[in-house]
Amino acid sequence: MSGKIEVIGLGAGDMNQLPLGIYIKLTKTKDIIMTRTTDHPVITLLQEEGVQFESYDKVYQNKRQFTEVYEEIVDDLLKKAQSQSIVYAVPGHPMLAEKTVQLLLNQEEIEVSVIGGHSYLDDLFTSLKIDPIEGFQFVDGTDFDRKQLNYRQHLIFCQVYDRFIASDLKLALLEDLPFDYTVTIIDAAGTESEKIHEIPLEELDHDFNISNLTSVYVPPAPSDLLSHTFTRLKEVISTLRGPLGCEWDKAQTHESLREYLLEEAYELVDAINEQDDEGMIEELGDVLLQVMLHSQIGEDDGYFTIDDVIKTITTKMIHRHPHVFSNTHVDSVEEIHKNWEQLKQEEKGDKRSSILDGVPKHLPALLKAYKLQKRAAKVGFDWDNAQDIWDKLKEEIEEVQEAIQNNDQPEMINELGDVLFVVVNLARFYKINPELALEESNQKFISRFTYIERQLKERGKDINETSLEEMDSFWNQAKRKG
Repeated sequence: MSGKIEVIGLGAGDMNQLPLGIYIKLTKTKDIIMTRTTDHPVITLLQEEGVQFESYDKVYQNKRQFTEVYEEIVDDLLKKAQSQSIVYAVPGHPMLAEKTVQLLLNQEEIEVSVIGGHSYLDDLFTSLKIDPIEGFQFVDGTDFDRKQLNYRQHLIFCQVYDRFIASDLKLALLEDLPFDYTVTIIDAAGTESEKIHEIPLEELDHDFNISNLTSVYVPPAPSDLLSHTFTRLKEVISTLRGPLGCEWDKAQTHESLREYLLEEAYELVDAINEQDDEGMIEELGDVLLQVMLHSQIGEDDGYFTIDDVIKTITTKMIHRHPHVFSNTHVDSVEEIHKNWEQLKQEEKGDKRSSILDGVPKHLPALLKAYKLQKRAAKVGFDWDNAQDIWDKLKEEIEEVQEAIQNNDQPEMINELGDVLFVVVNLARFYKINPELALEESNQKFISRFTYIERQLKERGKDINETSLEEMDSFWNQAKRKG
């Protein structure tokens, strides 16, 4: 016959915090008393009165991860409770930052009851002189995600058991806060042995006494320290478009911003081509600015917000990656592409009457040709082999030459366009993006031509009076230099 598990809290560390009923329970019970750790002042005092505890301190020594520690403790408690009732004593309050209790409550094999205990939160608020109504986040120092921290609120990290945890916490906080930001160390809050001292963040893991009763308080950060956060960016854009903002920003519309989006996108491509990391940071920021401005205009007009934009792309990415977010199995990148197109078509439904619908109208002509051909190729309208494309290119060149001989300007334009279109097909067949290939040639031309200019300038020559042969000589020099 199985027993049950009664979970009780030992308070923050002062015997006076222990309710009379729990004290009687601990001193009179005949059930086995288990505790997560004996490193607690109340347990020491109760042991002096003859109360016997069995602890899981050795589990902490044998496991590298806290999750493994908690899971082993719970497994052992459930095993013991198969044949007897158990009292399980934990520091503080059982329902406050106690992972083992949560794991116990999430199982249905053994009956679990929580008797209660003194929470040290009230003592923390009193000792730190803060009001949680201003915004408060309580975080497990052994298990947290930095991206989820809200530095605008009062932040308290509990379970800072040792200097290793303190060091990990410091490194995480230094990603967002300056090294000299003042934090507060508080130990044994609300007890006679309570200790509080303020230190700069960089000293968080330096030599001071840390115990399982140690917490770290991080006060709310001013806005000027949060310029790297998305929330702060949104506030800035909202201010610029607000009543007291910038007249230029307030005057912008979706239409007026179009040219800037294109300009910033091309400047980002330049930074990528130049492998300029600092430039990429700046240009990505400029592209993001355009997204934020359009979203703020949408919010001001009452049509959509940045949240709608983010939700749409998040939903789309999850839907189009079932091999990551669901149980779909794929064996190759080609299969991923195939699934992507199928899911994309599902999203669009019957809105598009043509396979070619959806190619942006204002793309550069070369890139538009590439996109159109890719769309047609998806339904089999494509060349079977490269030789057929080369033959077609030869045919189109001959037609251009014929139009030139006939001095037929409209036909010359028409036929030359066909040549370029076939070249795009050729590039696509060899899996080359023609836009990127042409841009590489543009950069190559700029590099070689500016070399000619430099050489002529060093020799005191005017490029306008230089022969083609001399310029060609310098061009070949630049070509040899790569």
